[in-house]
Amino acid sequence: MKPVEVQNPPARSEQIDSSTPYPAFLETFKTTLENVFRIREDINQLSVHRGLPPYVLRDVMASDPFSTFIQVEDGGRGGCVHEGIALLEAASYESLALSLIFGINWALFIQPVTKYGQDEARDAVLADFVQNRKMGGLMITEPGYGSDALHMQSSWEEQDGHCQIKGTKHWAGLTGWADYWLLTARKLSPTKGLTRDIDFFICDANAPGQRIVVEEKFHNLGLYMIPYGRNLIDVAVPSTHRLVPHSTGIKMMLDILHRSRMNFPGMAMGFLTRILDEATSHCCDRLIGGKPLQSYDQVQFRLAKIQSAFTVCSAMCINTCEKAGIEHNLAMHGLEANAIKAYVTDLMQETSQSLLQLVGAKGYRLDHFAGRAVVDSRPFQIFEGSNDILYAQISEALLKQMRVAKEKNLFRYLKSFDLTHRASGLLKEMVNFELNMPLSQRKLVELGKVVSRVVAMDLVLKLGERGFDRELINGALGNLQQEIATLLANYSFENRIELIDPDQDRPSWRSYYDINA
Repeated sequence: MKPVEVQNPPARSEQIDSSTPYPAFLETFKTTLENVFRIREDINQLSVHRGLPPYVLRDVMASDPFSTFIQVEDGGRGGCVHEGIALLEAASYESLALSLIFGINWALFIQPVTKYGQDEARDAVLADFVQNRKMGGLMITEPGYGSDALHMQSSWEEQDGHCQIKGTKHWAGLTGWADYWLLTARKLSPTKGLTRDIDFFICDANAPGQRIVVEEKFHNLGLYMIPYGRNLIDVAVPSTHRLVPHSTGIKMMLDILHRSRMNFPGMAMGFLTRILDEATSHCCDRLIGGKPLQSYDQVQFRLAKIQSAFTVCSAMCINTCEKAGIEHNLAMHGLEANAIKAYVTDLMQETSQSLLQLVGAKGYRLDHFAGRAVVDSRPFQIFEGSNDILYAQISEALLKQMRVAKEKNLFRYLKSFDLTHRASGLLKEMVNFELNMPLSQRKLVELGKVVSRVVAMDLVLKLGERGFDRELINGALGNLQQEIATLLANYSFENRIELIDPDQDRPSWRSYYDINA
């Protein structure tokens, strides 16, 4: 099935007017999703095909959900973070891929354009989103320069009031589909070559001279609803469409990416809630040995871990609502943003694996929610920063702060650190030791995992102070303590095993089997 082409929108009705109170708007949106994905179509069947039937996205977009992400002065509902997170949650309960489409448009296009766009371009583009239900995405990743974005080879030069941008980008969500793109490139100097800083440009893919050529469509493993591919960039955009950083382009990129990572709990929240609902329903109804599956201890352990993930993600959502507005500069908040993105995406994959294990063989089908959840959640651990890299960066940031504070004891520093001070007391016996520097990269990753869980525990404790269900809070804290203890055991074990020369001949077991024994 071909990816959907966005059709001309139907006339708006008073029921979906932007003056509708948000709770009523959200309930209408949820009803629309349920009708589209459960009544009019079967999401389980839709998900085995690439793209979407045209009317599905048309019906989803009919209520102008993107207006939630846009400020009132730009024609939207307000751009409030808590409303945006609630919208992502509603979408991800029905379809993780749909929620990612929303997340891409919000965090990787609308928010950057709103914050950094020049007035003329911002006003025109956001008005197009509101009035004509357009879509936008972001192109950073290049062949050969995935996580190494600072060395991207896409270049730009200014010519007659336009910026000529050339390069190749791939793995941009909504490839060949989005109407607008944020393109990243480095300025090409006639004498010095590519400069170090990075610039962002708004590209209108439907405007003359701004067409992006899709050289290849990828057959992505999951998230079938979203097209990915390789794009040839050779466009000229008006100079007014260049984003204006508040300091440097690199810091602007960090602000954009850290805010996007802080938004991940919104996409995870509905997904984890759906997994919890599916798992508990199945385990109540399924009889094994004459009794419900839920009565078995190992099953209860898995269900409790899913409940813990739900609670942790709830705490993260509140934290995002309080900290991730565009009025805040998140360029220097890498430790927190990386901890949230890495851990919540680990939870998404782990809980989906648990659901598949609980459901059994019938879940191992592409048209079953459990199997689809595994493949759809897996790339979340890779894109916008591979989790291995993010965990190492968490440790590097922490160690840098500890050096500045002249502190080597992990407990004493966590006790004084604003992201971990609540949780440190519950972990004193486990984390009361000195860090021996320098750490190998594998140890940086292991320590980063520990720190991310401590940050999560701190957020859960903060959620408990607000009156969240005490049993869920205690369950999450107990699970986090066990997870941290396991991670610390791995961290303390000295594993110095290195790769054996891969070019040497590998011995065959058959040479060591005695046929006469």
